[in-house]
Amino acid sequence: QVQLVESGGGLVQPGGSLRLSCGASERTLRTYAMGWFRQAPGKEREFVAAISWSGTPTYYTDSVKGRFTIFRDNAKNTVSLQMNSLKPEDTAVYYCAATSRSSWYPFSSYEYDYWGQGTQVTVSS
Repeated sequence: QVQLVESGGGLVQPGGSLRLSCGASERTLRTYAMGWFRQAPGKEREFVAAISWSGTPTYYTDSVKGRFTIFRDNAKNTVSLQMNSLKPEDTAVYYCAATSRSSWYPFSSYEYDYWGQGTQVTVSS
């Protein structure tokens, strides 16, 4: 069992930046592929970004390419999502997820076994 905890959400103006982090206190995340998903009110949960256990490759949904970066910090046992040039349409609850599968389809939520509780990101002026 892996308990994931997200942090870093909040309110930011359009064009601003936030960094979300996902950690696990009792398990190393080094052997897990990780993903970030988001869910806006009235919408289905959607894929945002993913990273393999080794750090490469990484994957992004088209709407965040060039603005968001997913990366691992093994010393801190975290996986983070740096979000720049935020837009109102990025407003959602963001979830991190983990899978121990050696081969996984990163874009599907069904491929992930463990989920955090979510953190709210609101982009508004």
